[in-house]
Formats: sequence, C-alpha cells, structure tokens
Amino acid sequence: MPLFFKISLFFFYFFFVISSSPLEYNHPLESLTLFELTQVTNIVKNSYFPLNVTFHYVGLNEPNKELVLSWLSSTHHHTKSTTPPREAIVITRIDQKTHEIIVDLSSVSILSDKIYNGHGYPMLTLQEQTAADELPLSYPPFISSIKKRRLKLKEVACQGYPVGWYGEKRKSTNRMVKLICYYLDGTINLYMRPIEGITIIVLLDQMTITSYIDRLIVPVPKANGTDYMGSKPRRSSHESNSIKIVQPYGPSFTLDDRNTVRWGDWKFHVAYDMRAGMIISLASIFDAEKEEFRSVMYRGFVSEVFVPYMDMTEEWYYRTYFDGGEFGFGLCAVELEPSKDCPENAKFIDGYFISQDGTPGKMPNVICIFERYAGDIMWRHTELAIPGKNIRKVRPEVSLVVRMVSTVGNYDYISDYEFKQSGTIKVTVGLTGLLEVRGSIYTHNDQIKEEVYGTLVADNTLGAYHDHFFTYHLDLDVDGHENSFVKKNLKTRRAINKSSPRKSYWTVVSETAETESDAKIQLGSSRGAFEMVVVNPNKKTEVGNEIGYCLIPGGSATSPLLSDDDYPQIRGGFTKYNVWVTPYNKSEKWAGGLYTDQSHGDDTLAIWSLRDREIKNKDIVLWYTFGVHHVPKQEDFPIMPTLSTSFELKPTNFFQHNPVL
Repeated sequence: MPLFFKISLFFFYFFFVISSSPLEYNHPLESLTLFELTQVTNIVKNSYFPLNVTFHYVGLNEPNKELVLSWLSSTHHHTKSTTPPREAIVITRIDQKTHEIIVDLSSVSILSDKIYNGHGYPMLTLQEQTAADELPLSYPPFISSIKKRRLKLKEVACQGYPVGWYGEKRKSTNRMVKLICYYLDGTINLYMRPIEGITIIVLLDQMTITSYIDRLIVPVPKANGTDYMGSKPRRSSHESNSIKIVQPYGPSFTLDDRNTVRWGDWKFHVAYDMRAGMIISLASIFDAEKEEFRSVMYRGFVSEVFVPYMDMTEEWYYRTYFDGGEFGFGLCAVELEPSKDCPENAKFIDGYFISQDGTPGKMPNVICIFERYAGDIMWRHTELAIPGKNIRKVRPEVSLVVRMVSTVGNYDYISDYEFKQSGTIKVTVGLTGLLEVRGSIYTHNDQIKEEVYGTLVADNTLGAYHDHFFTYHLDLDVDGHENSFVKKNLKTRRAINKSSPRKSYWTVVSETAETESDAKIQLGSSRGAFEMVVVNPNKKTEVGNEIGYCLIPGGSATSPLLSDDDYPQIRGGFTKYNVWVTPYNKSEKWAGGLYTDQSHGDDTLAIWSLRDREIKNKDIVLWYTFGVHHVPKQEDFPIMPTLSTSFELKPTNFFQHNPVL
C-alpha cells in the first residue's frame, strides 16, 4: 500500500474510529452498523486505490460459535467477558474479478483477500440493475421494435433478470442479465402488460447490450382492469366495522438498543442482513422449574428462495430465479407501513446496507415486532363428568410476531417468526403481489389447442405455472449444542395375544440418524417421516424421555417436480429433499452456494451433504424446504391475495409438563 494511503488510513482510524465510535459492543451477532459499513468502505477502497471497487455484499462475519456461547454464558452469570472480534465479510468485484475479503473492524485492517475463480457470480446490485434497465430506451433496434408494435416509448419500462446456466461446460466470463420489458400506458401494473417476443442481453461489467433478438409480435394485454392503486374495498352484502388493536399499558415485550427482545419467557436477538434479510439468533426460553433460560435455536434465517417457472418458450425458459443469492432477500426488503403492514402496537427496527459504490444506506422500519391476539384459544376444557359441577377454563392465545417483507420484482414475500407461550416457534411465509404473466393471442380457453404453460387469467394474459421453494437454515441448539436427529414413523402391528378382541394397533418406531444420508427426508415418499425431532441425547426429563424440539410441516411441504438432470434443478438440488441435517459449519450458510448467479450447482447443500458426515450427538444444523406449486387462478389477477405456507418448531418432551400452566 502506498505510504500516502497508509497515513490517510491512520488518520481515518484515529479521528473517525477512536473519537467517534464506541469500541465496546453489547451483542456479538448485531448487524453491522452504519459506522462500521463506512469503515469497511474506507478500508477496502484505500487498499485498492486507484482501482474501481464495486460492493455486492457486506455482512457480519459471524464470530466462532464457541466465542459467542462463552460471551452469552458470561452475560447470564454477570461476569466479565470480552466481546468476540467484529469482522465483516465483503464480496466485491475489482478489475472484473470476484474478491472475498475479511475486514477486521477493531484493527481497521484486511485479514484475508481471496479471488474466487469458480462458477457463479455475486448478487446483483440495485445500481447496476437500474443502469441495465435503461439501456434499451436509447437503443435504436429496440426503439424500432416499439414503433413496429405501435407503442409509446415513454410508456415502456424494462427489468433485468439472471440468465441461469444450461449445461455450458466452460465458465462464463461475463456477468449478464436478460431484460424483460413492459408497457404502462393507463396502469401502474406493468407486470400485467409484458412486451413479448424480444430478447435483450446486457453485459453488466461493460454495461452494454451484447445481443438483441426481436422474434415475434404478440398482443400486449389491455390496461383495463389491471390497476390496483385506485381500487377501494368492495362494498359487501353486509357492512363490517373496523378492528383496532389497543394495548392501554403499551406492549408487553422489550427491545433494547442492540435488538435483543424479551417477551414472556422468550429471549432472542433480531438482526438484518443484505442477503438473508431477517435473522433470529440465540432464541432461548425460561424454564420456571429449573429457574434458567434453556437454549432452543442458535441461528435461523431463510437461506435461499428458488422460483423456477415452467414456460419452455424462448423468452421464458431461463426464468428460474434464486431470490436470495441473485437479488438478496434483505436487499429487496421494504419499509413497513405502520397500521397496515404491522398493527398499531408494533415496534420497528432499521436495517443498514451498502451500495455498489460503497455508500452505506439505511432501510427504515425494515422489521417490525408486535403482539398478536386473533381470538385463538391456547387451551381450554369444559368438565361435565363431575356430578353437580360445570367446570370451564379457557386461556386465550397471545403470541409475539417478528416480520419482514421483501419485494423481489413482482412478488412480495411476508416473512414471520411467531413465538408462542407454549414454547413453539411458527415460521410463516405469505406470498402476495403480482403474477408474472405472458402475453398471448388467446382470449378464451376454447381457443387453446397447445401447451401454454399457464392459466388464462384475462384476455391475452397467461399466468405462468411456477414454484416457490423456501429453504431455511435452522441451527437448533436444543438445551445445548450437542444434538441428534430422530425420525419417527407409525407402524401397524397385529395383536398377538388373545386378551383383546382387537386385531391391530399402531406404534411408534424411532431411528436416530448416524450420518447426513440417514437424515435426508422427502415428505410424502418412502423417505418420509411422521415426526422429525432434534433431541439432546445427553439430557432427559424426570420420567426418562429425551429432550427435543419437533419440526412440524405445514400444509405445503412441496417437493420439486423437475427432473434431476434439468439444469435449474441441478442448481436447486437442495430442494430435492425437504429435510437435510448437516454438522455445524460456519461457512455453510447459503443452500444454493455463495455465488449463485450463473452457478453450476457445484457448491450447494446437496453437494456438501455428499460427504456423509457424522451427525449423531454433534452440533447440527437442520435445513427445511417448503413451498408451493403455484397454478395461477383468475382470483390472482390483477393482484394476488396472500397465500401463506408455514412450519412449526414445537417442544417435544422439552418441559416436564405444559409450560404455560
């Protein structure tokens, strides 16, 4: 490094770091602050001056788990402990090469810098997407195509999408996107008015159009009936009154300045990440009988969202998206609107990110936390068997919800973690927003005599068949970090003695997974399981049951229907099984690989698991994939009512009895 920049870096450190920022941190898993992101930018830019550096991802380089648990233990016992070092992982492009840089924020230095030469590229940045989207509007062949269709250029908007990978043996040397263009002119719902037949490829590093094909002309769907902004609630046959949530004494939960939440017996930490979005860490629940907090989950977040479309046509076949690794689930998060996205009693958390040029930015109100009561019953009983008595006891269900919304192109994903008094954690994803539709010549189903890969939802408008697969990284630490994974199935048995007139019964057969291959589960198949429990084999209840937490799928434990040799499925091979269990490895976070754009599927959860490592009585991570096969309906047009899918993590012999009593 030139002497001038060493000196400037020193002065930056002395005046900006020491004088302006506290060096003590209250939580080792806290997201990078605005100040720390500024540090990262200065350190990296000064190190590579005068080269141009583009930032694609910056996040907390998670401290070693042992250090975090040591810190946590010391805080529980009110003893002094050193906060683990603060480090950032930085994914950049420098001179058309991908760099993976680790920055030490306390010493203001670069610890490591690796150039990645494998398949795949980092997340797209918002700035380069915007720049690419504008290129066609001044590109003569495109302007000619728009005139040929008798459309107004000023009413056209374009968006770039990843190109995927389709079996090319050689590594792609270019980052690129294909542009899809839409027509406004009378609506803001651009996705309902696609301009079909045009394929535009943009090289991102050069920011130029490298390929342009205008293959055919298809009618652009009408604007009529597509606008949702001016809509008002339809007057129903019976008028309904408004509902208001009121907590006269304020919320029952606390949120400290480092985003640690306390509610009821629950305690956990909330963080924001550019790629994962919302991260829940160090979730533990207080056991009144043991008079201590007991660990449940070390870290939980959405690892990848795989969205393959089923349309095989030239302008559609490549639309197989990885919303986490290509776009950033957190980077696409949006500001939540009080009293609409979240109820009146919600508190909000801001998120911080870094732009392509290294400028830090703030996402206000990106996560909300609120207590929910929807009239549900936690438990109840009416006892009529005691003569002369009518006994009734009911306990209402009140829970705590942590929410984030990501808008990835046309879809809005509502992500909830719901903490219940019973010790259950429910994870829900709601899908809403706008369908991705294809313009067509058809106005009635009777006209269709070919495979159209979708549903006719309006005149000239086909809603494309597609999937949504959500893969969650769930590092459960059930009352400690040495756990095992137990599969339980129900088995019918014949009655062998003559003491009962019955002929058969069912019983539970349990199997503890020894290695990763034993733990792979495809629900609804011969590799399924009735119950899937993460247990602590080193601890038991007073009556001798292993302490555990059970994974309970919701109604949409979907498996992929693509063939194993189809290229999108090779890249999304982690969706083949609903459940995987791996030994804890800090580097194994992203199910689709760290570099997902144009990846070849050679660095995914499915590949890591081929090592078939031991998982019995180890620190293990549970990966769960769920989702929907989406067959669009007319009710999804022009904007889609929320479709929800979920799963639960439920205590199983974790407590001595019902913990809410």
